[in-house]
Amino acid sequence: MNSATVRNLLVRGMLAGLAAGVLALVAAYFLGEPFVDKAIGLEEAHSHSHSHDEVEVVSRSLQSTAGLATGVLVYGVAFGGIAALAFCFALGRVGRFSPRATALLLSGCALLAVYVVPFLKYPANPPAVGQEDTIGKRTTLYFLMMLLSILLAIAATILGKRLAPTLGTWYATVAAVAAFAVVIGLAYAFLPVVNEVPADFPATLLWRFRLSALAMQTVLWGGFGLLFGELAQRLLNPRPATATSGQAVPAAH
Repeated sequence: MNSATVRNLLVRGMLAGLAAGVLALVAAYFLGEPFVDKAIGLEEAHSHSHSHDEVEVVSRSLQSTAGLATGVLVYGVAFGGIAALAFCFALGRVGRFSPRATALLLSGCALLAVYVVPFLKYPANPPAVGQEDTIGKRTTLYFLMMLLSILLAIAATILGKRLAPTLGTWYATVAAVAAFAVVIGLAYAFLPVVNEVPADFPATLLWRFRLSALAMQTVLWGGFGLLFGELAQRLLNPRPATATSGQAVPAAH
């Protein structure tokens, strides 16, 4: 793949990431923000040190609109560019898939490795959940789990490719997925558990907030896979031009 094609795919990846970010923004605003507001209300109601004289640096309305939009859209553009570069490397190396199918497969695997696997060990928490003095530790553990998941996903892909000539594609894939699941299970068992949910925090609110966070990421990655796959398909496998009805037909000799 030449540099011009990589550059074109990078641009398309960033545009697809931006469009997917808009979809995720809508999902976050309508699915996630109501639960954030409820959690903030609970936090303020149970805070004994809250002062009504405090000056709010950034209003909640600004956080839930412009702040949310900026964060989600910038994230969408950034991850879109990175995913496009990963697509350039993966195309033709993970199987004889079309650009559209490769993009969708890559997005699904990325959603699993980058978000779902770390999420199952260290799920997202709303305001009022978590202690301020453990933020650094929790952040480190989450990114450690994410990095481990990504590296294991790459290793599982390499393992499947090497086993395929001997076991066949189906059994090689099953073996690679099983190996990935076993090592991830060991990581779940040995990494520290973080449980800082207050006893009086509503379980339903916590559950719905986490579901909304998962839904937003699913919309983001799924939307990117579909949009970028279509753009990559049109760039790499353009449809042949068809003769129009007004085109002159050459005379027979």
